[in-house]
Amino acid sequence: MNGSDAYSATEAQYVRRHHKHEPRENQCTSALVKHIKAPAHLVGVLTLFFCVKSVKFCSISADFALPLNGILSVSICFSPSFVVWSLVRRFDQPQRYKPFVSRCVMNGELGIGSVREVNVKSGLPATTSTERLELLDDEEHILGVQIVGGDHRLKNYSSIMTVHPEFIDGRPGTLVIESFVVDVPDGNTKDETCYFVKALIRCNLKSLADVSERMAVQDRVEPVNQF
Repeated sequence: MNGSDAYSATEAQYVRRHHKHEPRENQCTSALVKHIKAPAHLVGVLTLFFCVKSVKFCSISADFALPLNGILSVSICFSPSFVVWSLVRRFDQPQRYKPFVSRCVMNGELGIGSVREVNVKSGLPATTSTERLELLDDEEHILGVQIVGGDHRLKNYSSIMTVHPEFIDGRPGTLVIESFVVDVPDGNTKDETCYFVKALIRCNLKSLADVSERMAVQDRVEPVNQF
């Protein structure tokens, strides 16, 4: 990782565990962290008739009570990290929180190997980007993406995002880490390339925090379905 990056002990542990890049001589790499605050009152109540299906891919606590009429009422408290992950995992809808994406088209079902065509808003030195889903782990909350085409200079770009529950000021929150590796374009230095990419990621992470915190306040959670 970039020598100027400083992480807490917990952040460094996550980076070592999940964000393993092996940059070549002509590449730069780094990792950025974002702490996202979210209210602790993300509670949804489900009423299920005679049958309870397990809720996967999120951190939950549940209280069960079976009344005489046979209706099982389940009170589920979703962690804030589930709110954030519901946005991050949507490889087919990056425009939900990425401010520089104007449109995204993906053919077929969401799964490893899926390819999306992204249109980039004006103001950046690019208009399109073709990206492939390399990793989607709903248990560990890990997303891996590789850029495979487009009219930009981010050649051999690969990124990993991880989402981790934590406590911020005594309230449930979320730690998001995004790392990348990319070729250094001709005419640029490693420092210049890292500075540019990290600026884009910081904007994306800030927007992710803003959107997910609004969703948390409104008790809105995207459903997560296994592909």
